[in-house]
Amino acid sequence: MFFGNVNLGASVSLKELRDLYHVVVLAYGAESDRVLGVPGEDLKGIYSAREFVWWYNGHPDCRNLAPDLESTNTAVILGQGNVALDVARILLRPTAELATTDIASHALGALEKSSIRKVHLVGRRGPVQAACTAKELREILGLKDLYINIEDADLRKSPVDEEEMKSSRIQRRVYELLCKASTSRPMSPDADQRELHFVFFRKPDKFQESEKRNGHVAAVRFEKTTLKVDSGRQVAVGTGEYDDIECGLVLKSIGYKSVPVDGLPFDSHRGVVPNLRGRVLQATSGDHALLEGLYVCGWLKRGPTGIVATNLYCAEETVASIMEDLSQGPLASLSSLQKPGREGLLELLADRKVTVLPFSAWEKIDSEEKQRGGLKHKPRDKLSSWQELLKVGSE
Repeated sequence: MFFGNVNLGASVSLKELRDLYHVVVLAYGAESDRVLGVPGEDLKGIYSAREFVWWYNGHPDCRNLAPDLESTNTAVILGQGNVALDVARILLRPTAELATTDIASHALGALEKSSIRKVHLVGRRGPVQAACTAKELREILGLKDLYINIEDADLRKSPVDEEEMKSSRIQRRVYELLCKASTSRPMSPDADQRELHFVFFRKPDKFQESEKRNGHVAAVRFEKTTLKVDSGRQVAVGTGEYDDIECGLVLKSIGYKSVPVDGLPFDSHRGVVPNLRGRVLQATSGDHALLEGLYVCGWLKRGPTGIVATNLYCAEETVASIMEDLSQGPLASLSSLQKPGREGLLELLADRKVTVLPFSAWEKIDSEEKQRGGLKHKPRDKLSSWQELLKVGSE
């Protein structure tokens, strides 16, 4: 059964869920952001990529983000994973094309007024280590009338790079696409042409404040890096050389982090729940004692890595653990013990006056969004406030 508009930790506690059900699976992902911890990170004009993605996807919590896209022509995106590429694509794609997608209307309106014409995608390591997939990279490289810049020197491979690519088809394909984009580009952009610059071997050292706009970012100072093998992996280390990229907008795509809830063991350093094949452990290290009936999957289980297929395998492993425990493990003897289940949860939420939206309410929201979208010749027009969502879902 679907229980919409119910928040774990606010509407109901984890302990209460475990009292109500024999098995509880937590799969709430990673909804917080990693912090760089460099000077100037709190300046205006600096956002997490997660907030920006939520903004243009119509998430109610970020509807009022209102990034200033009109006061600068240059954006810096820190990171080169799929989210970073998606954010760059939104900033650089012609708005006439975006208008036919399900992008949130408030975001489309802001992008139509945007002055941004140049985006720098900055990574600590080289093109061989870029964290994106070939599909996402092809999408942005295929944007209409986009100038791509990659320094030839950054594309040089070391023997260690060659070894990395031998064992990873994805890394090899990404590198090949970047090389092709580099060799097929014109020497310089045309007037008013939008630009995407892939910048490698740089790590942020400081966000610099504007002299004209108090409290606002004006540039990012980067330390140049080189690669060093550490524990079998190439890591970026600083060289003591620095350069700046001027910009008025910075989007940090440096990784997500899961958040803990009361009653759940949590490894704050790794941002995951300690587990054994999805079974939640009582302690973060050294102790393999299990919290009976409690399981995790997805990013909460293994950290913010992987693609849809990775999550599929991850979920299958957790389900296999649950089935083992129900048939011959610690839950086998409890199967005859009755628990209140969904009826008990509905009663608890009713007592707390929580407005629960069933799946039929989601279907109403889905239908309304598609109907509104049809009037604008787009797949859907998203309801991007909690008030709208609750109203439509409750009708």
